[in-house]
Order: sequence, then structure tokens, then C-alpha cells
Amino acid sequence: MTRSRILLLAAVILASAALWAMFAPIPASSREQLFEIPAGTYARRAAGDKVEILPTSIRLTLGVKDILVLKNLDNVPQTFGPVLIMPGQSFRMPFGVAGDVQFECTAHASGQMRIVVEPAPDAGWRRLVWRARHWL
Repeated sequence: MTRSRILLLAAVILASAALWAMFAPIPASSREQLFEIPAGTYARRAAGDKVEILPTSIRLTLGVKDILVLKNLDNVPQTFGPVLIMPGQSFRMPFGVAGDVQFECTAHASGQMRIVVEPAPDAGWRRLVWRARHWL
């Protein structure tokens, strides 16, 4: 096989993969995005450790991963917005509208957590960009 044929074949494969990523539906085995507050978090913070156990910003996508689940594995209650999550309990928060929301959260050193809910990406360029961002 000549070098030009190999390059052509590589270009065809790359173009096919890009077209698939642009138009194939986005499957979701579960729409839940789980985050756990590990045991000992409160004790570590009380000892002066500035540990960040949860991301300061969580990104969700409508119709794909649009249910935030927080599980408190610590031995003290944790507050998320107006909700008190007792040790061993989970809290599920489904999102039905795209937006950007700030919550108080005792699991963060800053005391705040940002939730960004993006609309489901339309087929085409937006879906390709969405897939690239989530694969990387």
C-alpha cells in the first residue's frame, strides 16, 4: 500500500468517526452523576486540612446526566443547599432545566458548590464538541 493510500484511508476513518460523533445519539446507562463525601472529611477539616473532596463546579447535561446524587459516607451530617444529608444517606436532585446554580455546601472548604446544567447537545457540531469535551 502506498503512503498516499494510507493517508487517504486514515482521513476516511477520521471523517467517519467525526460524523458518527456528530449524529449518533448519546446513550446514558444511568442519568445519575454520583459524588461521595468520604468518611473522615469533617475530622480532616477540623484538623486544618484544606482538602477538596468534591469539585467546586459540577457539570450536568439534560437527558444524559441530569440527576445529581450526593452520598454522605462521613460520620457527621453535611448540608447541601437547604438539605441536611445525614451520615449514610444519599440525596438525589434531578434537573429539568438548563442553568447555573450556586448552593451552600459544607463538604467544600469554600462552603459553596456550583452546578452547571447544560442543554442536551443538538446533532452536529455541538454534539461533536460535547463528546470531545467529555472524552478528554
